[in-house]
Amino acid sequence: MKIDILTLFPKMFESPFDESIIKRAIKNEFIDLKIHNLRDFAIDSYGSVDDKPFGGGVGMLIRVEPVWNALEKIKKDSNGLKKTRIIMMSARGKKFDQAKAEELAKFDQIIILAGHYEGFDQRISDYMIDEEISVGEYVLTGGELPAMIIVDAVTRLLPGVLGKDDSSHDESWSEIEIEGKKIRTKEYPQYTRPQEFMGHKVPEILISGDPKKIKEWQLEKRTTK
Repeated sequence: MKIDILTLFPKMFESPFDESIIKRAIKNEFIDLKIHNLRDFAIDSYGSVDDKPFGGGVGMLIRVEPVWNALEKIKKDSNGLKKTRIIMMSARGKKFDQAKAEELAKFDQIIILAGHYEGFDQRISDYMIDEEISVGEYVLTGGELPAMIIVDAVTRLLPGVLGKDDSSHDESWSEIEIEGKKIRTKEYPQYTRPQEFMGHKVPEILISGDPKKIKEWQLEKRTTK
């Protein structure tokens, strides 16, 4: 998968994406991740990318020209990838969940706009992107952290990234079918040694050696609210 992030603060991504699963996914070429500095597409030599809103208001808005120029460059460098999704991180967007992560994992490329200031010129939302996504009903200083969440959640769903493809199937919010109905579940409790710690014991069923009963217990725990 090709992932492109458009941001005013590219250095924010250096440490999070240089660790753990994301780092391995990049090294093993499961994802081609590129961070683009919006100021490289500024409207002047001063690196200007924002301006005051018409009609007045607090703060500044990101202008349409830098975003348009950046998206055109990214698309040109994408070698004709057809299944592309352009996302704007926005507090007013649809709330991100596991179902959306699974949907995005099916694309060949996702492009994420991580905004700042008071947001983007509305024409960017109206004519240049496919959807707006929010990571929760709260306001952050910018779209960089939400963009990292999207990348993390999507990347770990790609085949081979976790090593064992079954790894992502038994987690919280994964989808299973029971009696013909698809439901999203939480992850069942797991334990390791010691078998008893300060009077707290591992459930007997897990050390029973009965695979069928263990599977039934795990399913019950996954589907019990």
